[in-house]
Amino acid sequence: MRLYSMPSSGNSYKVRLLLALLGRRVEVVDCEYGSADLARAKAVLPYGKVPTLVLDDGRALGESDAILWFLGEGTAFVPADPVVRAQMLAWMFWEQYNHEPVIAVRAALRTYPERAAQATPERLAELLERGHAVLQVLEDRLAGHDWLAGDAISLADICLYGYTHTAGDRGGFEMARFPAVNRWLDRVAALPGYVGLDG
Repeated sequence: MRLYSMPSSGNSYKVRLLLALLGRRVEVVDCEYGSADLARAKAVLPYGKVPTLVLDDGRALGESDAILWFLGEGTAFVPADPVVRAQMLAWMFWEQYNHEPVIAVRAALRTYPERAAQATPERLAELLERGHAVLQVLEDRLAGHDWLAGDAISLADICLYGYTHTAGDRGGFEMARFPAVNRWLDRVAALPGYVGLDG
């Protein structure tokens, strides 16, 4: 398989993380934001963006959470219980609709020079407030549970870890306010096979 992946992207990273935890090897093609590599890869990408996983038979899968589902099917990362599995999916949907548009966007505004014009003090302040509210949702769940869905790690944890683990450094969020989230981040980072954002 071949993975077209943006090294700095949490969406790409969560796919690389799951592959590492599963011990699966894949050819990684780095396509950083604004690079010529990304422009060249556009014809292969189903939605014109990364991550995209190209299977051995040439079929291409886009969207990070869909790729997680494909890779996780039949593994311990997908709960057997249908209710817990639905809860896992709910967290994954929540990540894309509520978490990523705030946590990842604030980090991008602070990280990518191309986004600097959009990083007004008002926009950053709004995202900071909204992001802390989003992180509090995670804190409320994790204050009484080790994992997001059920009693074991699932794709939901991999999905939410992607941008949450850099929310302090890259996004400027006050992570000390969320001790349960920080303990959860440590649990994920301690998993056998774990790789960090930088590989």
